[in-house]
Formats: sequence, C-alpha cells, structure tokens
Amino acid sequence: MNYLNHLWHHLQKDLRIEWRSRDSINGMLFYALLVVFVFSLAFDPTANPTLARQIAGGVLWVAILFAATTALNQTWTREQRNAVLEAQRMAPAPASALFLGKVLANLLFVGLIEAVLAPVFVIFYNLHPLGETSLLLLVMPLGTWALLCNGTFFAALGLRTRNRELMLPLILIPISLPALLGMINATAGILTGDEGFNPHLWIRMLAGYDIIFTIICLFLFETVLTAE
Repeated sequence: MNYLNHLWHHLQKDLRIEWRSRDSINGMLFYALLVVFVFSLAFDPTANPTLARQIAGGVLWVAILFAATTALNQTWTREQRNAVLEAQRMAPAPASALFLGKVLANLLFVGLIEAVLAPVFVIFYNLHPLGETSLLLLVMPLGTWALLCNGTFFAALGLRTRNRELMLPLILIPISLPALLGMINATAGILTGDEGFNPHLWIRMLAGYDIIFTIICLFLFETVLTAE
C-alpha cells in the first residue's frame, strides 16, 4: 500500500503541474492537428476511400508519436528546476514509483489528445471502419503505452546529454519500430476489414512488447536515476 501512495503522489503532482500550465497538452494538440491537416492536404480522402483507410493508421500513429515526443521532452525538464530531481534521488521512495507516475501522467495527457483527435481524424479522412471497431479500444492504449513507457525512460536517460531534444526521437523511434509496426497494421486491419492484416495477431504482439519493455524499464530506471 505504501508503494501505491508513492505512485499516487507522483501522479498527482504531475497532473497538478500540467493543470496549472497546460504546456504539454497545448503543444501536443497543436502538433497532432497539424500532422492530420498536412496529410489531408497531400491527398483527397474522398476520392479514394480505400486508400484513405489503408494509410489512415500510419497517419494517426505518426501524429500521436510527434505529439507524445513534445510532452516527453518536458517530462523530466520540470524535475530539474529547483533541484527537484536531486531531491527525488535522495528520497526513500522507490524509483519505479516515480517512473510509473510519469508514464501514467503522460498516458492521461496523450489519451486526452487522442480523444480530441479521433473525431477530427474521422471527419478529415472520411473514415468508415469496415472491421471490428471495438478492437481500437485495445490498440490505442497498448500502442500509446509502448511509446510512452520507452519515451519516459529514454527521456530520463538523455537528461545529461547536451542535445536531449534531438536524442530522444533518435533513440525512441528505432526501439519502438516493432510496436509502431503493430499499431499501424492493427489499425489498418480494423479500418479496412482486411483479414490479411490480422489485427488480433498484432494486438497480441503489442501486449507482449508492452510487458517486456515495461519490466526492463522498471528494473533499469533506478540505475538511470542515480547515475552521475
């Protein structure tokens, strides 16, 4: 129960800070809507609905990836102000609770952006899913968790680098390629109804990816946090 209290305090702190500043949410919303708008100008979704369904999954996850990266870059920058991160290192609370609190806070922020983005995305791309739409309720949180868990970890890992804003996408995107492949193919399978994509297979792959990398990040985070 003590661990859950530590986790809740970290999550509550991040939610309170974001509620007051809204820096991450505003930045994410701007980037996500910009990507959706630019791609909608590149082709006419109404002219070829089949093509729109095929590429919509990739466009959606590119928008979410770019939006999440802007939030992840600020995740640990806030902790460096007023030596808060140094205090976190000396605190008796488990380092994994701090990590999970950050990931859950980012998950809530990105989830809010996804909720706003979804209707806009459907309207811009004139989407009418042909597959099991309910499966998106699994694909979206699993895919988002994969990006945010790794992203939060690598953002902390790059704190001491000079170009941490550049380093994060350079590390995050290659590591997340299997997850991105699963997200895009599962979403495309749901939107197109094409059995060749087999969304159930990609969903299972995403779940396995999340479990493996969450465990790895939890075990290694204390080393990253206390490293000089």
